[in-house]
Amino acid sequence: MKLRLFTLLTLLCAPFVYGVAQVSPTLFPANGAENVNVDTQLKLTFNQEVAVGNKGFVKVYDLTTGKLIDKLDLSIPAGPTQGQPKNPDAIYTPTPYIYKDEVITNRNTVPNTPSGAAKPTIGNWQWNIIGGFSDAFHFYPIIVHGNKATIYLHNNMLEYGHEYAVTIDKGVIDGFEGIKGKKAWRFKTKEKTPDKNTKQLVVSADGMGDFSTLQGAMDFIPNFLSSETERVTVTVKNGDYEELVYFRNKRFVTIVGESRDGVLIHYPNNEVFNPHPVDIKTNELKGTFPSRRAAIAADNCEYMIFKDITFKTDCFGQAEGFLLNGSHNYADNVHIIGSGDALQANGSCYWQNCIIDGGGDTILGRGPSYFNHCTISSYGAFMWIRNTEENHGNIFVDCTFHALGKDAVINRLPDNKGKNYPHSEVVLLNCTLDNVPSVGFGPIDETAKTATILEFNSHDIQGNPIDVSKRHPYVKQLDALNDAEIIGKYSNARYVLGW
Repeated sequence: MKLRLFTLLTLLCAPFVYGVAQVSPTLFPANGAENVNVDTQLKLTFNQEVAVGNKGFVKVYDLTTGKLIDKLDLSIPAGPTQGQPKNPDAIYTPTPYIYKDEVITNRNTVPNTPSGAAKPTIGNWQWNIIGGFSDAFHFYPIIVHGNKATIYLHNNMLEYGHEYAVTIDKGVIDGFEGIKGKKAWRFKTKEKTPDKNTKQLVVSADGMGDFSTLQGAMDFIPNFLSSETERVTVTVKNGDYEELVYFRNKRFVTIVGESRDGVLIHYPNNEVFNPHPVDIKTNELKGTFPSRRAAIAADNCEYMIFKDITFKTDCFGQAEGFLLNGSHNYADNVHIIGSGDALQANGSCYWQNCIIDGGGDTILGRGPSYFNHCTISSYGAFMWIRNTEENHGNIFVDCTFHALGKDAVINRLPDNKGKNYPHSEVVLLNCTLDNVPSVGFGPIDETAKTATILEFNSHDIQGNPIDVSKRHPYVKQLDALNDAEIIGKYSNARYVLGW
């Protein structure tokens, strides 16, 4: 079987394979199916491995209204495969980005409609409005794994109580003659939405829940719920959920998986595929333009609970498995898998019993974050924390750091394009350090000499004290007696998070 020579990004993020589909595939939803979720993915299972073509259309007709309601053009590339050129004139958002309570979807807005200070992105790519973000995301209209092809319609195009027909042109799937006419693949969606006042929603990849995707459930939940009494719990059944997830303005929502290792939500996304606008700098500062590079992003969210679930990016580079912006958020038993920056956390969050795996700068953000009994693995620096004096940074209590490479120091603070983070704060209390280089922290430039870097009772996996004699002089070793007060403060999550 011969691999198609795509760019490195495509090879790493979307492993399509050549093949010739000679027979009719099994369809999901099945032809004639009823009670289909409005967020369903369309799936074809062939008798052998197949590959995505580069021509033809997938079309969806609303048989209730007689209109063509969605179209995927396979001749359009999914998104960029090379990083965009540096723009020396790019600026941070001149005014804080405004998160409005609006209903913006592919039905009522043209994707790539700028919000904030950004300009339209130039380029003939696939675009999809996800989670009300009108600037939109690049996406793969079809993803193939072996003999299974999943078709991703533009989000929010299907309606309750409608009947639809799907056609597929020859060339959409290599060697497949397609699906012609409006009778070969038809299905009906559920008659009505879940109860608007429900406090419990179920997501199930097999279509047996209220929604088939996490994105569908989050789109249904109203923005800015006002109190704990309005909390909505989204239970995600065990399954593989390959979807690009972005939601904003959610409050008092719990997302809980049936089991941490049984629920995998992932997507091939990174900064190359979904970059910042060329005229806007990255979201390093509070209130700047939202990032689009994470596989799963919760943006401007508060009082969220994430539990018993795995978030993963399928790409390398600057590619978070999970990006969380907001305050008063909580994560318990969550596994986060990313690349350059596995987790980016901007705003207050408590992390309990979480596993975070990354390639370097594995934890990025502005804080404050309190990590309790978490396990972090990294090939490069575990973190590069950029908090200001407005809040604390990252505090780790009884956590374990597994270094997977010779450069896997705990934290680094080099000059970054002529600036540094003089108020950066990293505190380790009673942590296990496995194979972490003896220097522990670095490089740390002179411009970061006012940073707060504290360490107490670090030990190896056998419980033996770590030799800290080679630590950078800006790293302060705390004493159990002399520094009891400061150890007590940083042991208190409320002190760190300000809750």
